[in-house]
Amino acid sequence: MRTPLATLAVVASLTSSAHAGAQLLDWADLNGWPDDDHQAALEVFTETCRDLTESDWPAICKFAGQTDDARDFFERMFKPVLITDGEEPLFTGYYEPELIGSRKQNARFNVPLYRLPDDAPASGPWLTREELSETGILENRDLELVWLQNEVDKFFLQIQGSGRVMLNEGGAMRVGYGGKNGHPYRSIGQELVRRGIFQEHQVSAQVIRNWVENNPSEGADLLNHNPSYVFFREVSQVDPKKGPLGAMNRSVTAGRSVAVDPEFVPLGAPVWLEKAGAKPFRRLMVAQDTGAAINGAQRADIFYGTGEDAGKEAGRIRDGGRMVVLLPIEDALSLVDAGQ
Repeated sequence: MRTPLATLAVVASLTSSAHAGAQLLDWADLNGWPDDDHQAALEVFTETCRDLTESDWPAICKFAGQTDDARDFFERMFKPVLITDGEEPLFTGYYEPELIGSRKQNARFNVPLYRLPDDAPASGPWLTREELSETGILENRDLELVWLQNEVDKFFLQIQGSGRVMLNEGGAMRVGYGGKNGHPYRSIGQELVRRGIFQEHQVSAQVIRNWVENNPSEGADLLNHNPSYVFFREVSQVDPKKGPLGAMNRSVTAGRSVAVDPEFVPLGAPVWLEKAGAKPFRRLMVAQDTGAAINGAQRADIFYGTGEDAGKEAGRIRDGGRMVVLLPIEDALSLVDAGQ
C-alpha cells in the first residue's frame, strides 16, 4: 500500500520511536461523537481543506462543499486513528491578545514590536532573545511595526503568535507571526517552579505577569530564560470578525481550531478531542495551527478566541484526555501499517 505524502512526516515519527504507534478506531469508540455539532466542524474544515493538495485530500475537500450531512461526510471520508508516542496527553489553550500601542514611540509606548530583518538566517539558530536585546542589532533599521507599553505584553504576544493592537492615535493594527530566531521555546512558568518561587499549580499567565512587573531585574532575567524570539508582520487585512491567521495562513476559529505538532498530525486534518479537566468537552476540531511549545502526538493547544476573557479561559486550561486524528481512509490504513 502506498504511503501518501500527506502522512510522510507522521510515518517518520512513528517508525523512529519505539514508543510510537497508531491504532485504528471505530466511530463508536469516540466518546460523545453522535452528540457534537458536525456541521460547525465542517465549516471550519472547509476554511483550510482547499490548501491540502496531496493524497485524497482534494477530492475530499470537493465533496465537503457538496454534502448536506456533515456527520455522514466525516464517517464516509475518514477513519479515526489514535496516534501515540509514549508521552502523557496534554491540552492547553491559547488566544489572540488585545493590547494598547502606538505607531510612534513616546514615553508611554517605548517597547518595539519588530518585523523580521531581511538579513536574518533562513535556517538554524540566530541570536537569542537576550543577545538580540543586548546587541541592539534590531535598532534604527525601520523594523518597528508598533510600540507597546511593556516587555511583558510583548513577551506574551510572542507566545500567542498573533494579536490586535488598539492604537493610541485611533484605529487598530492586527499582527501575525512573521518568523523567529530559530531557538527552541523554554517555559518561564516551569523556570519559576524550578527556582522555587511558585509551585506548579500556582503558575498562570497572570501570576507570571505580576511577578515580572513586581521584580523588574529578576523579571528581565526570567524572560531571557526563553531564548526563542518571534517577529511579526501586519495582517490588518484579515476580516476583524474572524480569528487570527494560523500556521496555514487562514483564520482560526474559537472552540474549533487547535494547534498541533505536524510531525504527528497533518495540518488541516480533523481531530476528535476528548478533553478532561474542570470543564471537559468532546468535540470535533481542525488542526490549523502550530506552536513552539506544542510537541508530541497527544499535545494540542485549543484556540479560545480574542481578548481578555478568552485569555483568562485559555490560561486555565492544562488538562489530559485524548486526541484522535481523522485521516483519509487509505492514509489511515497506511499509517497503521507503518506503526505496527
